Amino acid sequence: MKFLRYGEPGQEKPGVLDAKGQIRDLSGKVNDLAGAVLDPEALAKLSALDIENLPVVEGNPRLGPCVAGTGKFICIGLNYADHAAESGMAVPPEPVIFMKATSAISGPNDDLVIPRGSEKTDWEVELGIVIGRTAKYVGEAEALDYVAGYCTVHDVSERAFQTERAGQWTKGKSCDTFGPTGPWLVTKDEVADPQNLGMWLKVNGETMQNGSTRTMVYGVAFLVSYLSQFMSLHPGDVISTGTPPGVGMGMKPPRYLKAGDVIELGIDGLGTQKQVARADV
Repeated sequence: MKFLRYGEPGQEKPGVLDAKGQIRDLSGKVNDLAGAVLDPEALAKLSALDIENLPVVEGNPRLGPCVAGTGKFICIGLNYADHAAESGMAVPPEPVIFMKATSAISGPNDDLVIPRGSEKTDWEVELGIVIGRTAKYVGEAEALDYVAGYCTVHDVSERAFQTERAGQWTKGKSCDTFGPTGPWLVTKDEVADPQNLGMWLKVNGETMQNGSTRTMVYGVAFLVSYLSQFMSLHPGDVISTGTPPGVGMGMKPPRYLKAGDVIELGIDGLGTQKQVARADV
């Protein structure tokens, strides 16, 4: 099932995509796609509804982030060997973990705002894992039992803020609009193998990234288990699992986003995003 949220920022309602690609309103069944609603058993009950009896959402509403109530936006760095190589860094012996501010989360097609003083705003298409139930000290074998589903994430990065301003990476990852999430939260039953998903990103129609989750160093189940050894994972938490090669920083010469650029990205079965870059004012 493909769940989503639609409406103006801060006023999103829960919805579901029907077989014809129409949005059906779920607000009569649940308040939002957050908390206990994200438990895999609760999502299974929603999936069993007769969608055709739910109200059709007319028009073409804005799509919001596909999950609400995200307490932690956890990112994995250098999780594709070929991306590590283009970054001039070694594959880490354990996952590199950093946090992205939850205030960076935006809708999949909202404008991408280039922050003041930025000269190196970069793109990164990533597979997102949405946690569905609290996970603490879980083993890899049962890790997927704690997952609500998957989504497309754009882990936008300001490379100068990230690597040239001292300290940790967070400051280059957390600017407003640097975390477009969605369009859909796709339940696990629709994703046969999260380690076999094609992913791509284009800038102004030119393909920059064309990879697959097959080349992830640390896979989905391992990451959920690994993170749960250090912190409790809660419903609505999002794990962004790293990016394949083709980022602007790795080009020769490097290439970065500027106002007016159009960024399109997607992952097989998880939907696409489209953002227009504009300068902050």
